[in-house]
Amino acid sequence: MSHPKVLVAGRGAQKLAPYLAALKSAGIDALAVEPGDAVPAAQGLVLTGGTDVDPKQYGQSPDPLLDKIDPERDDFERSLLARAEQADIPILAICRGLQLLNVHRGGTLIQHLAQSGRHRRRDVPPSQPVHPVKVESDSRLAGILGTTEIQVNSRHHQAVDRLGSGLLVTAQDPEDRIIEALEDPAHRFLLAVQWHPEDQESSDPVQRRLFEAFAATLAASGTH
Repeated sequence: MSHPKVLVAGRGAQKLAPYLAALKSAGIDALAVEPGDAVPAAQGLVLTGGTDVDPKQYGQSPDPLLDKIDPERDDFERSLLARAEQADIPILAICRGLQLLNVHRGGTLIQHLAQSGRHRRRDVPPSQPVHPVKVESDSRLAGILGTTEIQVNSRHHQAVDRLGSGLLVTAQDPEDRIIEALEDPAHRFLLAVQWHPEDQESSDPVQRRLFEAFAATLAASGTH
């Protein structure tokens, strides 16, 4: 019996390696896909971190402080999202993945956080948390994590602005109210987090629960 096949969308083998390792540790057979790849049928989708989402995707002009964009990747991953939503397969979106999901649902982004220090720490190891997050007690995320307060790492200078259709805000930074997690209760499993649990899961059992819950949903659906 093989494990469920999950697509991990992004760019670059080195960048995608931590996501693949985290999924493997949860017993998930995952395949990395990049723009231009042939995309097989799959039973789950993970959207990863990376470049800024092109503001053209949400009808805005670029901020002078916008980082590198990758329109080809935006289009590729939105097509994967659309297919995953239509098929109601489990979706886990991380960092840029959360932002792309919000844009895909008609939302917008803050293109550059004026006070980005606590959200863009690059002077600490990726596994080290740098700020707290408050999780809504009645959310699916809180049920998975088993807590309403967690410490997270953070590497982003953009964030959700106008919320996309059908999405609920399920976690925020208690200091500046930056949105840290989204979910869609109408979808079988659609969770998005702004931090990087793939870097923390090996040393933090709370973060590991995200991947374990993702795996359990795949197994319960009979896709193995």
